[in-house]
Amino acid sequence: MTAQLAALPFRHVLTVPAEPSAVRLARETAELALAEWGINPHHPTVDPALLILSELVTNSVRHAADRSPQVTVIYAAGADCLALAVHDRHPHRPTLPGPATGDGAGGLATVMELTLGLGGTAVIRADADGGGKSIWITLPL
Repeated sequence: MTAQLAALPFRHVLTVPAEPSAVRLARETAELALAEWGINPHHPTVDPALLILSELVTNSVRHAADRSPQVTVIYAAGADCLALAVHDRHPHRPTLPGPATGDGAGGLATVMELTLGLGGTAVIRADADGGGKSIWITLPL
């Protein structure tokens, strides 16, 4: 996956305080970046991608703000792929639920349902020092 992401020609990085307003800012920034990159806002991947992004940033704000005063969002895209990552400096790495967990939970369950439903992938990568992590979502366009 690293080679695939490195090949994506469009990239943007946003670092914001880990507070509730980060969710809106991350989503608005995604909308602006996608428009700048020529991705149709009506593409069937865009709305689910924005919801996935909102859920991931919300999780970082809710669960990591005590150890991570900032959240970093990475946006990347190419002709046939959209990638999003949310990074915080909290060491806990949650387990990504499998498809159709059926527990009705929000958060990561919603992220995984949307990601897998679109034919995408999700990966959690720990920081080299173990003090944080990034959740990477890759979706086909």
